[in-house]
Amino acid sequence: MSIVVTGATGSLGRFVIEGLLEKVPAEQITAVARSREKAAAFAARGVRIAIADYNDPETFDDLFAAGDKVLLISGTEFDKGRVGQHKIVLDAARAAGVALFAYTSAPGALTATLADDHRGTETAILESGLPYVFLRNGWYNENYTERLAPVLETSTVTQAAGEGRVASASRADYAAAAVAVLTGEGHENTAYELSGDTAWGFAEFAAELSRQTGGEIVYRPVSADAFSDILTGHAGLPAPIAALLTGMESAIEKGELAGADGELGRLIGRPTTPIADSIALALKE
Repeated sequence: MSIVVTGATGSLGRFVIEGLLEKVPAEQITAVARSREKAAAFAARGVRIAIADYNDPETFDDLFAAGDKVLLISGTEFDKGRVGQHKIVLDAARAAGVALFAYTSAPGALTATLADDHRGTETAILESGLPYVFLRNGWYNENYTERLAPVLETSTVTQAAGEGRVASASRADYAAAAVAVLTGEGHENTAYELSGDTAWGFAEFAAELSRQTGGEIVYRPVSADAFSDILTGHAGLPAPIAALLTGMESAIEKGELAGADGELGRLIGRPTTPIADSIALALKE
C-alpha cells in the first residue's frame, strides 16, 4: 500500500509530502509530478517518484495499485478542462481498486464559476463508487500574503469584495488536513468543509499590514469591472483567469467564504494559522 499524492511539487503538494514524511516511512509515499527535477529533493529522502501529466492518460497507466490511498490535488490549468483532467486520474485509480480517493475541492456553498469544475469532479468521484473524501478547502492566507509588493508600494489594498469577509487558513493547515485523512481511519465517504477559525475583512487586513509595517495602508474597494481591468492590465493576467478571480471577489462579498465552523482546526488538532501570522512570515521573506 502506498499513499499517492498528485501535484506533489506544487504549492500545496509540497506541504502534504512534508507532513506525510513526519507520519509514515518515505517508501510508503509516492509523489506524482510532471518534472523529475522538481521532485528530486523528495527522491533524495526516499520518496517514490512517479512522472505523470493530467493531460496524458497513458502516464497514469499502472501508477496506482489496489489498496493505495490517493490524494488528487485539483489542477490549475483552468483553460484545459479540469474535470476531464481529474477524470484521467480517477479512471486510473478506479481501475486499480484504490482504497481511498481524496480530492481537494472548494466550499460546498460556493457558487462562483471557480467551483464548477469542483462540482463536476465531485460528481464523477461519487459515480465511480470509490471510497472518497472531499477536502473542501477554503481560501488560502497566501492568496493575499504572497502578493504584498504592489500593496506596499501603493499603500493600498485593492479588492472588489466590498465588506465581505474571508475565513482563510494557511496552505500548511490545509495540507495537515490532507495528511490527517491519508494517515488516519474512519474518513471514508466524508465531505469536510474546511476554513480558518476566524473570518476577516479587507479593512482589517489593511490595518494589520499598517500595524506590522508601521505605514498607513488603506483598503480601497472597487467595482468588479475595475478589478478585472487591474488584473488584465497592471497584473497582466489572461482574461479567463481574471474572470475567475473577479468571480471569487463576488463570492467573498456574498459571504460564501466567511464560514468559520472550526472543522479544519478539529481535523488537524490545533488552531489554524491567523492571517496576521502569515503576514508576518511574508514580510520576513
